[in-house]
Amino acid sequence: MASTFSISELAKQFSVTTRAIRFYEDKGLLNPTRNGRNRVYSKRDRTRLKLVLRGKRLGFTLDETREIIDLYDGQRSGEKRQLELMCEKITTSRKLLTQQLRDIQQSLTEMDRIEANCKKQLDQINSAT
Repeated sequence: MASTFSISELAKQFSVTTRAIRFYEDKGLLNPTRNGRNRVYSKRDRTRLKLVLRGKRLGFTLDETREIIDLYDGQRSGEKRQLELMCEKITTSRKLLTQQLRDIQQSLTEMDRIEANCKKQLDQINSAT
């Protein structure tokens, strides 16, 4: 694997737009160096982008993701706290998603009931004509 990456290489690797990468850079999540006008991303930037996108998939805000990433300081204590915080965030996110799933299931059940009632009424109307 290369030790540096261009913005287009990262965009292609992670199936994101270069605009998204620049957005994460503007938010301080990535810190590329410059070679003239070109951004040069390090392995560290690549790893951080991977973690940002993982946090996004898990439903974390950018601030929550930054907090988790920034906790890691290369020492066991930072790694331990990072893992503890990640577990806390996952537990909170899981509770929210579970509630949303229940709400969706309830909505679908209600839609099924209403749809069946509508079809029954339509059948009655069609039978009467």
